[in-house]
Order: sequence, then structure tokens, then C-alpha cells
Amino acid sequence: MPERRREEFAALRRQELKVGRAWAIKEALRRLWHYVYPASGWKFWKRWYFWATHSRLQPIRKAAETVRRHIFNILTYYQHPITNAMSEGLNSQIQKIKSMACGFRNIENFKTAIYFRCGGLDLYPC
Repeated sequence: MPERRREEFAALRRQELKVGRAWAIKEALRRLWHYVYPASGWKFWKRWYFWATHSRLQPIRKAAETVRRHIFNILTYYQHPITNAMSEGLNSQIQKIKSMACGFRNIENFKTAIYFRCGGLDLYPC
């Protein structure tokens, strides 16, 4: 967390506002990705889940239940540290191409635009 955000976070915590507690719970969950072993990640998650479900903050409890439903899939990251970030980025670029064109006359033109923008071609002369 950047230094500026830490100061803002500390100020919120001192005020004992609900948003300060919610932010603390959210930020604590980020540490889940820093564990190396599944057992330590599981142990951390159990403590975080207890904190979140006993926070008396309904949106946080709802989010904790969502995480609970997917926790075993989340913990597989320790064995296979891969994500779908690349495909999400590519999909974002395709959606941008689609919105910039305001529609294509046919699917071939759309595919050509995708290949042109996302193909990684170097079109500059040597």
C-alpha cells in the first residue's frame, strides 16, 4: 500500500468508522496472495474469514461468503500460480476495438481489426 494510502487508512481507523473497518478487512485479504504454502494460506484465510463474518458489516459478510464458496479454487493458486490476466487484457482490447468501430459491416472486418490491433506487428520501417 502506498504511503499516502497508509496515512489515509490510519486516519480512518482512528475515527472508528465502519468504512475504516471495512477497508482494514479488505486490505488484510490481499495478504492471502503473499503466502507460499497452501497450509499457511488456509490458516490465514480461516482467521480472515472469522474476522469478516463477525465484523457486523453486511457487505463484508456477503463478500466473505462469496470468497468461502470459491476458497478451494483460490487456494489452487499456490500449486499453479497462473491467472487469466492476459486473456482479460486481450478481451478488454477487443471490447475497445468493438466500441471504437461503432459496429462492423461483417465479421471479417471485425476479425481483421482485432488482428491488426492485437497482433503485435511492428509496422515501422527498419
